[in-house]
Amino acid sequence: MVSPSPRAPSGTASEAAPASTVRADFDSLQQAASWFALLRGDSVTERDRTSWQTWLRERPEHATAWHHIEAVSQRFEPLRMGGTEAALAGATAARKSALKRRQLLSSGAIVLGTSVLGWLGWRHTPLPDLALAFAADYSTGTGERRELLLADGSRIWLNAHSALDVDYRNAARRLTLLAGEILIETAPDRARRPFYVESRFGRMQALGTRFSVRLTESRVQLDVYDGEVAVRTNTGASVNVVAGGQARFDAESILSTERADPAREAWSRGIVLADNLPLKTLIAELGRYRKGYLGVAPEVADLLVMGVFPADDADRALDMLERNLPVRVQRPLPWWTSIVARP
Repeated sequence: MVSPSPRAPSGTASEAAPASTVRADFDSLQQAASWFALLRGDSVTERDRTSWQTWLRERPEHATAWHHIEAVSQRFEPLRMGGTEAALAGATAARKSALKRRQLLSSGAIVLGTSVLGWLGWRHTPLPDLALAFAADYSTGTGERRELLLADGSRIWLNAHSALDVDYRNAARRLTLLAGEILIETAPDRARRPFYVESRFGRMQALGTRFSVRLTESRVQLDVYDGEVAVRTNTGASVNVVAGGQARFDAESILSTERADPAREAWSRGIVLADNLPLKTLIAELGRYRKGYLGVAPEVADLLVMGVFPADDADRALDMLERNLPVRVQRPLPWWTSIVARP
């Protein structure tokens, strides 16, 4: 039997600190997860509940952390209550219906590969991006990668947490990346139509090539592995990036040009590469492939990591980190994992 989620009684968490005004620190989140696990256990006592209420009132960050734990828990309630299959069935049917209509109208793409449970993966996505994802021609969730074969023979790989529109017309072949990351391998076109990738920061034109495009809140990262890609920002700044090169740009300018990052191609093969990567950056990348909260303590966040990690087995990747770094993996709840310093 699943016990009800422990709620802060009136006059505690909600009055101690509105979640919108105080930011929870890592230690508060860790403590909140431990309290949540304790209060849901069969051996919880009234003394435990009293101690929990005292903890809530000690610092504003505690109440904020508790609100966050409750919010994440509610997202995973269908998994605990056994309602996952019904929820997924409805969501999957709706997405398949919309996808089929769009395919018939525009791209003619064939889905070659997908994973299950991706629908649940948008749990951390901001609402505007979430809306875009469900309205997009193709989208992926946590731990989900998709491979598409387009009508002209071009291949597209979508990384986790990505959303893409495809629009093939007589004058041009056009992709619009709405969220996340894609890897593209273009094919020659009999009609000699140009191949564009649009983003909210600018346009990229493929000149017979293999390249990846990663969209974040503030910029686009382009990595070219074969051929050449012409970049033009919304304000007209431009650069041509050849094989082995990378460009980062926003709507105003080209921010930097560097060597192409092999990691931005490796994910399509289920690999997460780390080459002197800060641990916090690696954990953020692994979080794309693992459901639930995945955090790292500030004191170990900047440890540099080198290695090859499996994207499709995040738990094994965490075990590898625990064996090779001075860190410990804590799992107070099935959906709450933290990386902390080893005692």
